[in-house]
Amino acid sequence: MHTKTAKVVGDCKPVAALRERARALTALDERLRQTLPSPLREQVRLADLRDDRIVFLAPTPAWASRLRMCQGDLLAAAHNLGAKASSVVVKVAPLLPEPEEPVAAKPLPRAAADHLRKAAQSLSDHELKALFLSLASVAEDSSSPPES
Repeated sequence: MHTKTAKVVGDCKPVAALRERARALTALDERLRQTLPSPLREQVRLADLRDDRIVFLAPTPAWASRLRMCQGDLLAAAHNLGAKASSVVVKVAPLLPEPEEPVAAKPLPRAAADHLRKAAQSLSDHELKALFLSLASVAEDSSSPPES
């Protein structure tokens, strides 16, 4: 049911337009920041392109000042990319951290797998029994020491 709802929301024209705009801004952000010197490019993010203004976010006033000194290069790069912009606005705001890599799932302890197998034997629902046994099958192999 959740995926059906997700498809309906994703197909909604305003949501689809918002998703496309976000993708376009992300691509523009990556291309514009490539024109900036390092480490400045790692410190700032494109926030918006509205009317004729490019809006960037910088985490501190010092980084904002450095970015303002590069506004001519940013405008030239934006024009080369087809963006119609005549000014750069820099706002100071803390940047959101980059998403972390997902933590690898811990293996299922053998004791938990044993409990799942025992529980499966007591079930009369064949589908549920198969699910319990399938889950138990992903337990760590017997060569691993048991968890304490």
